[in-house]
Amino acid sequence: MPNIENNITAVQRRLQQAARDAGRNPDDILLLAVSKTRTSAQVNLAHQAGINSFGENYLQEALDKIELLKSQSLDWHFIGPLQSNKARAALQLFDCIHTLDRPKLATTFARLAQELGHCPPMFAQVNTGLEDQKAGIVPDSVDDFVATCRALDLPVAGLMCIPPVDEEASMHFALLAKLAKRNDLAQLSMGMSGDFAKAISFGATHVRVGSAIFGARISPPAAAPSE
Repeated sequence: MPNIENNITAVQRRLQQAARDAGRNPDDILLLAVSKTRTSAQVNLAHQAGINSFGENYLQEALDKIELLKSQSLDWHFIGPLQSNKARAALQLFDCIHTLDRPKLATTFARLAQELGHCPPMFAQVNTGLEDQKAGIVPDSVDDFVATCRALDLPVAGLMCIPPVDEEASMHFALLAKLAKRNDLAQLSMGMSGDFAKAISFGATHVRVGSAIFGARISPPAAAPSE
């Protein structure tokens, strides 16, 4: 069994060193523990070791954990693909959504935000690698998409990306940072267990770290079909 407390200490040290190397304040970078497929007990151990923010990919799985751990006042981020018919639940459950990835979802969120009277901050997901199997706005459409979201009064805080596994991540982090700056967006959700230090050097404000904290992941539940 992985020692979650020791792993968190090691990750935090790497984060702090990467921030110092980039001339940044470590306090400006949120360490988001990716807890998909992990148990509520593991999440609780991570919380006891100093983690307050957790990332989930599957709505039902997240709902169960949020209910079990509601007394802990944790910060929950949705980082997985989202069907429009699950948008209401996402708005009600999560403190931040990292996967605003298409105009239809933006329109749905805007309507629901008016009904519910609130909307969490969101990241527009960018498909920097132009991968057919991956969600997200293509880079050439980011400016128009951000403008559309702003016209809908959606609180777009920044951009998010998941670089292709077989390409150098730096070029994708640099592109995302360039797109964010061009659109006056201050936050960048990028970097995972293997490359978060590199992401920090390109300005990441949110790093999504799973296996470096919890150990190798077990098989996830089957994903919901896309729209």
